[in-house]
Amino acid sequence: MNVTEEYRWPCEQCGAQLRFAPGQTELTCDHCGHIQTIPAKSAGRRANALEEHDLAKGLKDDLPASAMAEVRTTSCPNCGAQVEFNGATHATQCPFCASPVVVDTGTQRHIKPQALVPFALTEVQARHAMTAWLGRLWFAPNTLLEYARKGRAMTGIYVPFWSFDAATRSRYTGQRGEYYYETRSVTVRVNGQLQARQEQVRNTRWYSVSGRVARNFDDVLVMASTSLPARLGEELTPWDMSALQPYSPEYLAGFQAEGYTVALAEGDARAKARMSDVIVSDVRRDIGGDEQRIGSVDTNWSEETFKHILLPIWTAAYKYNGRSYRFLVNGQTGEVQGERPWSVWKIAFAMLLVAALVLGVVYLSEPEALGLQSPDWLNGY
Repeated sequence: MNVTEEYRWPCEQCGAQLRFAPGQTELTCDHCGHIQTIPAKSAGRRANALEEHDLAKGLKDDLPASAMAEVRTTSCPNCGAQVEFNGATHATQCPFCASPVVVDTGTQRHIKPQALVPFALTEVQARHAMTAWLGRLWFAPNTLLEYARKGRAMTGIYVPFWSFDAATRSRYTGQRGEYYYETRSVTVRVNGQLQARQEQVRNTRWYSVSGRVARNFDDVLVMASTSLPARLGEELTPWDMSALQPYSPEYLAGFQAEGYTVALAEGDARAKARMSDVIVSDVRRDIGGDEQRIGSVDTNWSEETFKHILLPIWTAAYKYNGRSYRFLVNGQTGEVQGERPWSVWKIAFAMLLVAALVLGVVYLSEPEALGLQSPDWLNGY
C-alpha cells in the first residue's frame, strides 16, 4: 500500500462519504440514508481462509513485500498512541486521551493487518453500556456523572493486536506429593489442668516423577498498543475470533485505526509467557497428587505463526483535575473497562458519616466509654 493512497467511499446517490454500519456488511450514507453493500469479495470470505505469517520470518524482518505497508502515523504527545492518517488529513484528535495531534512528514514501514473483527455495536449502544457502567461507580465525581448524562459521542477505533499460534511438546521433571496422616499425643491445658489428647497430623510423602505434556495454542492475543493500560485492553475479553474477516478498508469507513507500538518480538515474548503459564498448569495436572513440585520444563515450540489483526473498541476520554481518564467498550460484546477518578469530598463525607454512626452506636450502648451518661430513655432497659 502506497503512503499516498487514499481510500474514499462516495455515496452512489449523493456523493457524500459513506461509513461502515456496525453489525452489518453495509456502508451507509449519513447525508441521504443510502445503503451500499460491501462487495462480496471483501465480506464473503471466511476467517478460516486467513493467511498466517511464519513467526521466524517475521522476527527476522523477512516477510514478503506484499505483507508490508508504508503508513503515515504520528505519536500522541500525551499518551503515545500511534494515530494513523488517511489521505490528505493532517490533524485530528487522539481517540484515547482527546489530545490534538498533527501528522509529521515521515512514514513507517509496518506489517499490514491481515484481518479484523468488524464493529458489532453502534455508538449509541456502546454509550449506553458505558453510561450504565459509570452509574455503578461509587464515590465518582458529580462531573463524571454529568459527563455520562450528557451523552457525549464516543470514538470508534480499531486497536492493533498480535495473534499467535504454536504447537508445543514439553518434557518435565518434578515431584508428586501425597498426604498421609499420623496420630500423635499432645498435652494441653484445660481449666488449669494438663490433659493428654490425640490429634491427627498431616505429612507429605514425595515421589520423583517425569513425563510429557502437549498443547496446541490458537489465537493467543497480545495487545499491540502502548497507548492503553494493558489491564484495560486485555480485560475487554472474551473476543469471538470466529468473527474475524480478512482485512478490507471498507470496514474502516467512518472509524479510526491505530498503528501498532508493541514490536512483534515483544508481543511474541508476552505470548510465550502466557503459553508457558498454561503449560505449567498442564504439568501440575499431569503430575497429580495433593501437591506438586516442578523441577524443570523443557518445551519444544513448532508451527509458530502469527497474524496482525485489528479489534473494535469504542473509546471516550474524560478530564478531571488535569488528568485524562479513559473508558473502553468492546465493540463486539459491550464489555466495559475504564479508569475512574475518585471524589475526595465524597470519600471524606462518607468517612465522617461512618464515624458519626459509630459514635452514635457507642453512645447508645456504652456511653460511659465516651465519658457520658446514658440517655434517660435507656435507663429502664
